[in-house]
Amino acid sequence: MTLTTQFYTMLSMIGMGALFGASLDTYNRFLNRSQRKRWLVFLNDLLFWIYQALAIFYILFSVNYGELRFYIFIALLCGFAGYQALLKQAYLRLLEKLILFVISLYNFFVSMVKKLVYSPIKWIVVLLITLVLSLAKGLWKTAAFLFKIVYSILKWMFKLVWSPIWWILKGIWNLLPNYLTKRVEKLYNKMAGIMTFNIKKIYRVIEKVKKRFKK
Repeated sequence: MTLTTQFYTMLSMIGMGALFGASLDTYNRFLNRSQRKRWLVFLNDLLFWIYQALAIFYILFSVNYGELRFYIFIALLCGFAGYQALLKQAYLRLLEKLILFVISLYNFFVSMVKKLVYSPIKWIVVLLITLVLSLAKGLWKTAAFLFKIVYSILKWMFKLVWSPIWWILKGIWNLLPNYLTKRVEKLYNKMAGIMTFNIKKIYRVIEKVKKRFKK
């Protein structure tokens, strides 16, 4: 390994040590260990350390084809220590500002979407529903009014047609013998009693079914 390669290796490992410190602070900032389950924290830690090890090895392989030397670990420690002593506080302040900026930007976009997309669509939908309900209500009132008119006309026509027939049938009924009218009345009363009994029976069955469903 030439001196130039060793120099580049030292610089890259110092940089990776500092980058590791920044990555560790960023990871701890977003992890919120106290609010996570232990197994999830353990899994995240394992994946974080594996990723850091692979990243350091990739940089080392790019610089000196993966040759390990004792000074490489010293360079990593120096980079990490330099970050902790000189850059940590500034980086954490920058990280917090960046997080606040991203949150503000997200809230701005959400607010814009609500005002420019969600609110107009909501009011259009409300307006359409109101128009449909008003139209349906108007059609219902019109239909009810027309039904009353048609019903009144049909009722009047029925009375006009039925009245002469009623008087004719009543006259014929009065001309019939008494024994025949009494038999007809008896038959009518019997049929009416049977119908009344059947209706009451059906009503009792319905009440029993209702009580069973209530239980």
